Amino acid sequence: MKLSAVIDQAGEAGDATVTGFAIDHRKVAPGTIFGAFEGARVNGEDFIPAAIEAGAVAVVARPEARVEGALHIADHSPRECFAKLAARFFAPFPQATVAVTGTNGKTSTVEMTRQLWRMAGHHAASVGTLGVTTADERVVTGLTTPDVVTFLSNAAGLAREGVTHLAFEASSHGLSQYRTEGLRVAAAAFTNLSRDHLDYHGDMAAYFTAKLRLFSEVLSPDGVAVVWADDPQSERVIDLARERGNRVMAVGEHGDDLRLVSRAPTLLGQGLVIATADGAEHRVNLPLIGGYQAANALVAAALVIATGGDLEATIKGLARLQPVRGRLERAAIAKSGAPIYVDYAHTPDALEAAIAALRPHVAGRLILVFGAGGDRDRGKRVPMGRVAAIEADVVIVTDDNPRGEDAAAIRRDVLEGAVGATEIGDRRAAIAHAVEIARADDIVLIAGKGHEQGQIVGDMVLPFDDVAVAREVAA
Repeated sequence: MKLSAVIDQAGEAGDATVTGFAIDHRKVAPGTIFGAFEGARVNGEDFIPAAIEAGAVAVVARPEARVEGALHIADHSPRECFAKLAARFFAPFPQATVAVTGTNGKTSTVEMTRQLWRMAGHHAASVGTLGVTTADERVVTGLTTPDVVTFLSNAAGLAREGVTHLAFEASSHGLSQYRTEGLRVAAAAFTNLSRDHLDYHGDMAAYFTAKLRLFSEVLSPDGVAVVWADDPQSERVIDLARERGNRVMAVGEHGDDLRLVSRAPTLLGQGLVIATADGAEHRVNLPLIGGYQAANALVAAALVIATGGDLEATIKGLARLQPVRGRLERAAIAKSGAPIYVDYAHTPDALEAAIAALRPHVAGRLILVFGAGGDRDRGKRVPMGRVAAIEADVVIVTDDNPRGEDAAAIRRDVLEGAVGATEIGDRRAAIAHAVEIARADDIVLIAGKGHEQGQIVGDMVLPFDDVAVAREVAA
Protein backbone atom coordinates (compact mmCIF):
# COMPACT_ATOMS: atom_id res chain seq x y z
CA MET A 1 0.00 0.00 0.00
CA LYS A 2 1.27 3.47 -0.90
CA LEU A 3 1.66 6.12 1.77
CA SER A 4 -0.77 8.33 -0.16
CA ALA A 5 -3.48 5.71 0.42
CA VAL A 6 -2.94 5.90 4.17
CA ILE A 7 -2.68 9.68 4.56
CA ASP A 8 -4.34 12.11 2.16
CA GLN A 9 -1.61 14.77 2.35
CA ALA A 10 1.51 12.70 1.95
CA GLY A 11 3.13 15.11 -0.52
CA GLU A 12 6.28 13.94 -2.27
CA ALA A 13 6.53 10.97 0.07
CA GLY A 14 3.22 9.61 -1.20
CA ASP A 15 4.84 7.03 -3.47
CA ALA A 16 6.63 5.35 -0.56
CA THR A 17 5.41 1.84 0.18
CA VAL A 18 3.92 1.23 3.62
CA THR A 19 4.67 -2.24 4.97
CA GLY A 20 3.30 -1.95 8.48
CA PHE A 21 2.75 0.06 11.66
CA ALA A 22 4.67 -0.02 14.95
CA ILE A 23 4.75 1.77 18.29
CA ASP A 24 7.90 -0.05 19.39
CA HIS A 25 11.00 1.17 17.55
CA ARG A 26 12.47 -2.34 17.81
CA LYS A 27 9.67 -3.63 15.57
CA VAL A 28 10.26 -1.06 12.83
CA ALA A 29 11.21 -2.43 9.39
CA PRO A 30 11.65 -0.60 6.08
CA GLY A 31 8.32 0.92 5.12
CA THR A 32 6.88 1.14 8.65
CA ILE A 33 4.83 4.05 9.99
CA PHE A 34 6.07 4.66 13.53
CA GLY A 35 3.90 6.02 16.34
CA ALA A 36 5.86 8.11 18.84
CA PHE A 37 3.80 8.82 21.95
CA GLU A 38 4.46 10.20 25.39
CA GLY A 39 3.88 7.49 28.00
CA ALA A 40 3.81 7.30 31.77
CA ARG A 41 7.32 5.83 31.91
CA VAL A 42 8.77 6.14 28.41
CA ASN A 43 8.58 8.90 25.80
CA GLY A 44 8.34 7.33 22.35
CA GLU A 45 9.64 10.55 20.81
CA ASP A 46 13.08 9.65 22.17
CA PHE A 47 13.18 6.72 19.75
CA ILE A 48 12.25 8.58 16.58
CA PRO A 49 15.84 8.65 15.25
CA ALA A 50 16.23 4.90 15.85
CA ALA A 51 12.93 4.21 14.08
CA ILE A 52 13.92 6.28 11.05
CA GLU A 53 17.31 4.59 10.93
CA ALA A 54 15.49 1.23 10.90
CA GLY A 55 13.46 2.30 7.86
CA ALA A 56 10.38 4.18 9.07
CA VAL A 57 8.85 6.14 6.18
CA ALA A 58 6.67 8.30 8.42
CA VAL A 59 6.33 9.19 12.09
CA VAL A 60 3.09 10.10 13.84
CA ALA A 61 3.92 12.46 16.69
CA ARG A 62 3.06 15.79 18.30
CA PRO A 63 3.71 18.89 16.14
CA GLU A 64 6.61 19.91 18.40
CA ALA A 65 8.38 16.56 18.04
CA ARG A 66 11.59 16.57 16.03
CA VAL A 67 11.43 14.33 12.93
CA GLU A 68 14.24 14.33 10.37
CA GLY A 69 14.53 11.90 7.48
CA ALA A 70 10.91 10.79 7.32
CA LEU A 71 7.47 12.32 6.86
CA HIS A 72 6.25 13.93 10.07
CA ILE A 73 2.53 13.29 10.48
CA ALA A 74 1.90 15.93 13.12
CA ASP A 75 -1.18 15.76 15.31
CA HIS A 76 -2.06 17.10 18.75
CA SER A 77 -3.65 13.70 19.51
CA PRO A 78 -1.04 11.40 17.94
CA ARG A 79 -2.43 8.17 19.43
CA GLU A 80 -5.84 8.81 17.89
CA CYS A 81 -4.35 9.84 14.56
CA PHE A 82 -2.09 6.77 14.46
CA ALA A 83 -5.03 4.45 15.20
CA LYS A 84 -7.14 5.88 12.38
CA LEU A 85 -4.30 5.60 9.87
CA ALA A 86 -3.52 2.05 10.99
CA ALA A 87 -7.16 1.09 10.50
CA ARG A 88 -6.95 2.17 6.85
CA PHE A 89 -3.92 -0.06 6.40
CA PHE A 90 -5.29 -3.17 8.12
CA ALA A 91 -8.92 -3.08 6.90
CA PRO A 92 -11.22 -4.87 6.20
CA PHE A 93 -12.50 -6.14 9.54
CA PRO A 94 -15.37 -8.42 10.65
CA GLN A 95 -18.68 -7.00 9.45
CA ALA A 96 -20.39 -7.01 12.87
CA THR A 97 -18.28 -5.75 15.79
CA VAL A 98 -19.39 -5.02 19.36
CA ALA A 99 -17.49 -3.73 22.39
CA VAL A 100 -18.01 -4.10 26.14
CA THR A 101 -16.78 -1.81 28.90
CA GLY A 102 -17.32 -1.72 32.66
CA THR A 103 -15.36 -2.62 35.78
CA ASN A 104 -16.55 -6.21 36.00
CA GLY A 105 -18.08 -8.65 33.55
CA LYS A 106 -16.33 -7.66 30.33
CA THR A 107 -14.63 -11.00 29.75
CA SER A 108 -17.70 -13.11 30.44
CA THR A 109 -19.93 -10.86 28.35
CA VAL A 110 -17.78 -10.91 25.21
CA GLU A 111 -17.30 -14.67 25.47
CA MET A 112 -21.03 -15.27 25.98
CA THR A 113 -21.74 -13.02 23.01
CA ARG A 114 -19.37 -15.12 20.91
CA GLN A 115 -21.10 -18.31 22.04
CA LEU A 116 -24.58 -16.96 21.24
CA TRP A 117 -23.46 -15.82 17.78
CA ARG A 118 -22.00 -19.24 17.15
CA MET A 119 -25.30 -20.88 18.12
CA ALA A 120 -26.93 -18.67 15.48
CA GLY A 121 -24.55 -20.04 12.86
CA HIS A 122 -22.08 -17.17 12.64
CA HIS A 123 -18.29 -17.51 12.53
CA ALA A 124 -17.56 -15.46 15.65
CA ALA A 125 -14.60 -14.48 17.83
CA SER A 126 -13.91 -12.58 21.04
CA VAL A 127 -10.87 -10.53 22.06
CA GLY A 128 -10.00 -9.62 25.63
CA THR A 129 -8.44 -10.81 28.86
CA LEU A 130 -8.61 -14.45 27.76
CA GLY A 131 -6.88 -13.59 24.46
CA VAL A 132 -8.33 -14.17 21.01
CA THR A 133 -10.99 -16.87 21.15
CA THR A 134 -12.70 -18.56 18.22
CA ALA A 135 -14.65 -21.78 17.92
CA ASP A 136 -11.39 -23.58 17.16
CA GLU A 137 -8.79 -22.13 19.50
CA ARG A 138 -7.74 -19.54 22.08
CA VAL A 139 -4.54 -17.50 21.72
CA VAL A 140 -3.36 -15.63 24.82
CA THR A 141 -2.31 -11.98 24.27
CA GLY A 142 -1.62 -11.01 27.90
CA LEU A 143 -3.68 -7.81 27.91
CA THR A 144 -7.38 -7.05 28.20
CA THR A 145 -7.00 -4.56 25.35
CA PRO A 146 -3.79 -5.13 23.36
CA ASP A 147 -1.91 -2.27 21.69
CA VAL A 148 -3.65 -0.79 18.69
CA VAL A 149 -1.37 -2.44 16.11
CA THR A 150 -1.92 -5.89 17.60
CA PHE A 151 -5.63 -5.23 18.01
CA LEU A 152 -6.21 -4.09 14.42
CA SER A 153 -3.96 -6.74 12.87
CA ASN A 154 -5.73 -9.45 14.89
CA ALA A 155 -9.15 -8.16 13.86
CA ALA A 156 -8.10 -8.04 10.20
CA GLY A 157 -6.59 -11.53 10.46
CA LEU A 158 -9.84 -12.87 11.89
CA ALA A 159 -11.75 -11.35 8.99
CA ARG A 160 -9.41 -13.05 6.51
CA GLU A 161 -10.11 -16.35 8.29
CA GLY A 162 -13.84 -15.86 7.74
CA VAL A 163 -14.87 -14.39 11.09
CA THR A 164 -17.92 -12.21 10.52
CA HIS A 165 -18.81 -11.32 14.13
CA LEU A 166 -16.36 -9.95 16.71
CA ALA A 167 -16.87 -9.00 20.37
CA PHE A 168 -14.04 -7.25 22.23
CA GLU A 169 -13.34 -5.87 25.68
CA ALA A 170 -12.81 -2.11 25.84
CA SER A 171 -10.78 -1.46 29.00
CA SER A 172 -10.37 1.99 30.50
CA HIS A 173 -6.65 1.88 29.64
CA GLY A 174 -7.41 0.87 26.06
CA LEU A 175 -10.02 3.58 25.62
CA SER A 176 -7.86 6.35 27.09
CA GLN A 177 -4.91 5.28 24.92
CA TYR A 178 -6.94 4.90 21.69
CA ARG A 179 -6.18 1.20 21.38
CA THR A 180 -9.66 0.30 20.12
CA GLU A 181 -10.11 2.77 17.27
CA GLY A 182 -10.71 2.09 13.60
CA LEU A 183 -13.37 -0.61 13.54
CA ARG A 184 -17.02 0.22 13.05
CA VAL A 185 -18.55 -0.64 16.42
CA ALA A 186 -22.19 -1.55 15.79
CA ALA A 187 -23.11 -1.95 19.46
CA ALA A 188 -21.41 -1.05 22.73
CA ALA A 189 -22.26 -2.32 26.21
CA PHE A 190 -21.82 -0.92 29.71
CA THR A 191 -21.87 -3.49 32.53
CA ASN A 192 -21.15 -1.60 35.77
CA LEU A 193 -18.77 0.78 37.50
CA SER A 194 -16.87 0.33 40.76
CA ARG A 195 -13.41 1.14 42.07
CA ASP A 196 -10.47 -0.13 40.02
CA HIS A 197 -7.35 1.14 38.22
CA LEU A 198 -7.12 4.36 40.24
CA ASP A 199 -3.34 3.88 40.23
CA TYR A 200 -3.59 4.86 36.53
CA HIS A 201 -6.61 7.17 36.31
CA GLY A 202 -6.20 8.97 39.64
CA ASP A 203 -9.86 9.22 40.63
CA MET A 204 -13.25 7.73 39.84
CA ALA A 205 -14.29 10.66 37.67
CA ALA A 206 -11.34 10.17 35.31
CA TYR A 207 -11.88 6.41 35.34
CA PHE A 208 -15.55 6.76 34.37
CA THR A 209 -14.73 9.38 31.73
CA ALA A 210 -12.36 6.89 30.09
CA LYS A 211 -15.15 4.29 30.03
CA LEU A 212 -17.58 6.79 28.52
CA ARG A 213 -15.31 7.30 25.49
CA LEU A 214 -16.73 4.05 24.17
CA PHE A 215 -20.11 5.75 23.84
CA SER A 216 -19.07 9.33 23.09
CA GLU A 217 -16.51 8.57 20.36
CA VAL A 218 -16.00 4.89 19.53
CA LEU A 219 -19.56 3.63 19.07
CA SER A 220 -20.82 4.22 15.54
CA PRO A 221 -23.25 7.17 15.26
CA ASP A 222 -25.93 4.72 14.13
CA GLY A 223 -24.94 2.06 16.66
CA VAL A 224 -26.80 0.66 19.67
CA ALA A 225 -25.90 1.31 23.31
CA VAL A 226 -26.62 -1.70 25.53
CA VAL A 227 -26.77 -0.66 29.18
CA TRP A 228 -27.14 -2.69 32.38
CA ALA A 229 -29.81 -0.44 33.85
CA ASP A 230 -29.40 -1.62 37.45
CA ASP A 231 -26.03 0.09 37.91
CA PRO A 232 -26.11 3.53 39.61
CA GLN A 233 -24.14 5.06 36.72
CA SER A 234 -26.36 3.65 33.99
CA GLU A 235 -28.39 6.85 33.58
CA ARG A 236 -25.28 8.81 32.62
CA VAL A 237 -24.47 6.27 29.91
CA ILE A 238 -28.06 6.28 28.66
CA ASP A 239 -28.18 10.09 28.58
CA LEU A 240 -24.92 10.26 26.65
CA ALA A 241 -26.09 7.69 24.10
CA ARG A 242 -29.38 9.51 23.55
CA GLU A 243 -27.59 12.84 23.17
CA ARG A 244 -25.63 11.31 20.29
CA GLY A 245 -28.77 9.84 18.77
CA ASN A 246 -27.84 6.20 19.46
CA ARG A 247 -30.57 3.67 20.10
CA VAL A 248 -30.53 2.38 23.69
CA MET A 249 -31.28 -1.14 24.85
CA ALA A 250 -31.75 -1.14 28.64
CA VAL A 251 -31.25 -4.50 30.36
CA GLY A 252 -31.84 -5.67 33.95
CA GLU A 253 -34.50 -5.44 36.63
CA HIS A 254 -34.95 -1.79 35.60
CA GLY A 255 -34.51 -2.47 31.90
CA ASP A 256 -37.20 -1.81 29.30
CA ASP A 257 -35.85 -4.07 26.55
CA LEU A 258 -34.75 -7.21 28.40
CA ARG A 259 -36.21 -6.97 31.90
CA LEU A 260 -35.15 -9.50 34.48
CA VAL A 261 -38.47 -10.31 36.14
CA SER A 262 -37.10 -12.96 38.48
CA ARG A 263 -34.33 -15.47 39.00
CA ALA A 264 -34.26 -18.51 41.24
CA PRO A 265 -31.16 -20.60 42.06
CA THR A 266 -31.12 -24.22 40.91
CA LEU A 267 -28.63 -26.97 41.71
CA LEU A 268 -26.19 -25.99 38.93
CA GLY A 269 -27.57 -22.69 37.69
CA GLN A 270 -30.62 -20.46 37.90
CA GLY A 271 -34.05 -20.13 36.38
CA LEU A 272 -34.69 -16.76 34.75
CA VAL A 273 -37.91 -15.04 33.74
CA ILE A 274 -37.19 -12.35 31.14
CA ALA A 275 -39.74 -9.84 29.83
CA THR A 276 -39.18 -8.26 26.42
CA ALA A 277 -40.28 -4.85 25.13
CA ASP A 278 -43.40 -6.35 23.55
CA GLY A 279 -44.62 -7.53 26.96
CA ALA A 280 -43.93 -11.23 26.40
CA GLU A 281 -42.28 -13.27 29.15
CA HIS A 282 -39.64 -15.91 28.46
CA ARG A 283 -38.45 -18.61 30.87
CA VAL A 284 -34.97 -20.05 30.54
CA ASN A 285 -32.66 -22.15 32.70
CA LEU A 286 -29.23 -20.49 32.72
CA PRO A 287 -26.58 -23.14 33.52
CA LEU A 288 -24.43 -20.61 35.44
CA ILE A 289 -24.76 -19.54 39.07
CA GLY A 290 -24.90 -16.03 40.50
CA GLY A 291 -26.65 -12.75 39.86
CA TYR A 292 -23.75 -11.25 37.99
CA GLN A 293 -23.63 -14.23 35.62
CA ALA A 294 -27.27 -13.56 34.81
CA ALA A 295 -26.39 -9.91 34.22
CA ASN A 296 -23.55 -10.78 31.86
CA ALA A 297 -25.75 -13.25 29.98
CA LEU A 298 -28.52 -10.70 29.47
CA VAL A 299 -26.09 -8.02 28.26
CA ALA A 300 -24.61 -10.55 25.82
CA ALA A 301 -28.08 -11.46 24.57
CA ALA A 302 -28.87 -7.77 24.02
CA LEU A 303 -25.66 -7.30 22.00
CA VAL A 304 -26.61 -10.24 19.77
CA ILE A 305 -30.14 -8.92 19.29
CA ALA A 306 -28.77 -5.41 18.61
CA THR A 307 -26.70 -6.81 15.75
CA GLY A 308 -29.59 -8.61 14.08
CA GLY A 309 -30.02 -11.73 16.21
CA ASP A 310 -33.44 -13.30 16.56
CA LEU A 311 -34.87 -12.36 19.95
CA GLU A 312 -36.55 -15.65 20.84
CA ALA A 313 -33.73 -17.84 19.56
CA THR A 314 -31.14 -15.73 21.40
CA ILE A 315 -32.97 -16.00 24.73
CA LYS A 316 -33.35 -19.76 24.26
CA GLY A 317 -29.62 -19.91 23.56
CA LEU A 318 -28.88 -18.74 27.12
CA ALA A 319 -29.70 -22.28 28.28
CA ARG A 320 -26.72 -23.59 26.28
CA LEU A 321 -24.05 -21.17 27.48
CA GLN A 322 -20.81 -22.72 28.70
CA PRO A 323 -18.81 -21.46 31.72
CA VAL A 324 -16.13 -18.89 30.99
CA ARG A 325 -12.57 -19.78 32.04
CA GLY A 326 -11.79 -18.54 35.54
CA ARG A 327 -15.22 -16.99 36.07
CA LEU A 328 -16.89 -18.92 38.89
CA GLU A 329 -15.35 -21.99 37.32
CA ARG A 330 -15.87 -25.18 39.31
CA ALA A 331 -12.31 -26.45 39.36
CA ALA A 332 -12.56 -29.61 41.46
CA ILE A 333 -14.36 -31.46 44.23
CA ALA A 334 -12.45 -31.97 47.48
CA LYS A 335 -12.21 -35.45 48.98
CA SER A 336 -14.72 -34.26 51.55
CA GLY A 337 -17.19 -33.53 48.77
CA ALA A 338 -16.86 -29.73 48.95
CA PRO A 339 -16.86 -28.01 45.52
CA ILE A 340 -13.93 -25.67 44.76
CA TYR A 341 -14.56 -22.60 42.61
CA VAL A 342 -12.06 -20.25 40.97
CA ASP A 343 -12.97 -16.66 40.09
CA TYR A 344 -11.14 -13.61 38.72
CA ALA A 345 -12.69 -11.23 41.29
CA HIS A 346 -10.04 -8.67 42.25
CA THR A 347 -12.10 -5.65 43.31
CA PRO A 348 -14.33 -5.21 46.38
CA ASP A 349 -17.52 -5.27 44.29
CA ALA A 350 -16.45 -8.30 42.26
CA LEU A 351 -15.45 -10.19 45.40
CA GLU A 352 -18.79 -9.42 47.03
CA ALA A 353 -20.64 -10.52 43.86
CA ALA A 354 -18.74 -13.82 43.64
CA ILE A 355 -19.48 -14.65 47.27
CA ALA A 356 -23.14 -13.68 46.80
CA ALA A 357 -23.34 -15.95 43.77
CA LEU A 358 -22.17 -18.95 45.77
CA ARG A 359 -24.01 -18.20 49.02
CA PRO A 360 -27.37 -19.79 48.01
CA HIS A 361 -25.49 -23.04 47.31
CA VAL A 362 -23.67 -23.14 50.68
CA ALA A 363 -25.16 -25.35 53.36
CA GLY A 364 -22.12 -25.03 55.64
CA ARG A 365 -19.28 -22.51 55.39
CA LEU A 366 -17.96 -20.43 52.52
CA ILE A 367 -14.15 -20.62 52.69
CA LEU A 368 -12.42 -17.80 50.80
CA VAL A 369 -8.81 -17.66 49.61
CA PHE A 370 -7.72 -14.34 48.11
CA GLY A 371 -5.08 -11.60 48.00
CA ALA A 372 -4.40 -8.31 46.23
CA GLY A 373 -2.07 -7.38 43.39
CA GLY A 374 1.05 -5.30 43.80
CA ASP A 375 1.81 -2.07 41.88
CA ARG A 376 -1.93 -1.48 41.53
CA ASP A 377 -4.56 0.62 43.31
CA ARG A 378 -3.65 0.24 46.99
CA GLY A 379 -6.86 1.89 48.12
CA LYS A 380 -8.98 -1.15 47.29
CA ARG A 381 -7.05 -3.56 49.55
CA VAL A 382 -8.69 -2.69 52.87
CA PRO A 383 -12.21 -2.64 51.32
CA MET A 384 -11.54 -6.06 49.78
CA GLY A 385 -10.48 -7.36 53.17
CA ARG A 386 -13.58 -5.85 54.76
CA VAL A 387 -15.88 -7.50 52.19
CA ALA A 388 -14.17 -10.84 52.81
CA ALA A 389 -14.53 -10.59 56.57
CA ILE A 390 -18.20 -9.68 56.37
CA GLU A 391 -19.37 -11.97 53.58
CA ALA A 392 -17.26 -15.14 53.93
CA ASP A 393 -17.25 -17.55 56.85
CA VAL A 394 -13.56 -18.49 56.74
CA VAL A 395 -11.01 -16.10 55.20
CA ILE A 396 -7.46 -16.97 54.16
CA VAL A 397 -5.35 -14.04 52.93
CA THR A 398 -2.55 -15.02 50.59
CA ASP A 399 -0.42 -13.60 47.77
CA ASP A 400 -1.89 -12.64 44.42
CA ASN A 401 0.60 -11.06 42.00
CA PRO A 402 2.99 -9.08 44.26
CA ARG A 403 4.88 -7.68 41.26
CA GLY A 404 7.40 -5.12 42.50
CA GLU A 405 5.97 -4.72 46.00
CA ASP A 406 6.76 -6.56 49.20
CA ALA A 407 4.21 -9.37 49.41
CA ALA A 408 4.00 -9.26 53.20
CA ALA A 409 3.20 -5.53 53.08
CA ILE A 410 0.35 -6.16 50.64
CA ARG A 411 -1.07 -8.84 52.91
CA ARG A 412 -0.88 -6.44 55.87
CA ASP A 413 -2.97 -3.92 53.94
CA VAL A 414 -5.61 -6.56 53.17
CA LEU A 415 -5.59 -7.90 56.73
CA GLU A 416 -6.31 -4.42 58.03
CA GLY A 417 -9.80 -4.93 56.60
CA ALA A 418 -9.99 -8.70 57.03
CA VAL A 419 -9.91 -8.79 60.82
CA GLY A 420 -9.62 -12.35 62.12
CA ALA A 421 -8.45 -13.83 58.82
CA THR A 422 -5.74 -16.48 58.53
CA GLU A 423 -2.56 -15.38 56.74
CA ILE A 424 -0.73 -17.88 54.53
CA GLY A 425 1.58 -16.13 52.08
CA ASP A 426 2.34 -19.12 49.85
CA ARG A 427 -0.66 -19.34 47.51
CA ARG A 428 -0.39 -23.09 46.93
CA ALA A 429 -0.22 -23.70 50.68
CA ALA A 430 -3.20 -21.39 51.24
CA ILE A 431 -5.29 -23.28 48.69
CA ALA A 432 -4.22 -26.61 50.15
CA HIS A 433 -5.21 -25.47 53.64
CA ALA A 434 -8.65 -24.32 52.44
CA VAL A 435 -9.29 -27.65 50.72
CA GLU A 436 -8.03 -29.59 53.76
CA ILE A 437 -10.39 -27.89 56.20
CA ALA A 438 -13.42 -27.98 53.87
CA ARG A 439 -16.27 -30.25 54.94
CA ALA A 440 -18.91 -31.83 52.70
CA ASP A 441 -21.38 -28.96 53.05
CA ASP A 442 -18.76 -26.21 52.56
CA ILE A 443 -17.73 -24.37 49.38
CA VAL A 444 -14.20 -23.13 48.68
CA LEU A 445 -13.75 -19.95 46.61
CA ILE A 446 -10.28 -19.07 45.29
CA ALA A 447 -10.45 -15.47 44.07
CA GLY A 448 -8.26 -12.96 42.30
CA LYS A 449 -6.38 -14.69 39.49
CA GLY A 450 -9.04 -16.67 37.66
CA HIS A 451 -7.74 -17.78 34.26
CA GLU A 452 -4.16 -16.57 34.80
CA GLN A 453 -1.39 -19.08 34.16
CA GLY A 454 1.35 -17.36 36.14
CA GLN A 455 2.13 -15.48 39.34
CA ILE A 456 4.11 -12.25 38.92
CA VAL A 457 6.79 -11.88 41.58
CA GLY A 458 9.29 -9.09 40.98
CA ASP A 459 10.26 -9.26 37.32
CA MET A 460 9.53 -12.99 37.07
CA VAL A 461 6.36 -14.80 36.00
CA LEU A 462 6.22 -18.08 37.87
CA PRO A 463 3.94 -20.83 36.50
CA PHE A 464 0.77 -20.87 38.59
CA ASP A 465 -2.79 -21.82 37.69
CA ASP A 466 -5.43 -21.70 40.46
CA VAL A 467 -7.55 -24.32 38.70
CA ALA A 468 -4.64 -26.73 38.23
CA VAL A 469 -3.46 -26.25 41.81
CA ALA A 470 -6.96 -26.79 43.17
CA ARG A 471 -7.20 -30.06 41.27
CA GLU A 472 -3.77 -31.19 42.48
CA VAL A 473 -4.42 -30.55 46.18
CA ALA A 474 -7.94 -32.03 45.96
CA ALA A 475 -6.75 -35.27 44.37
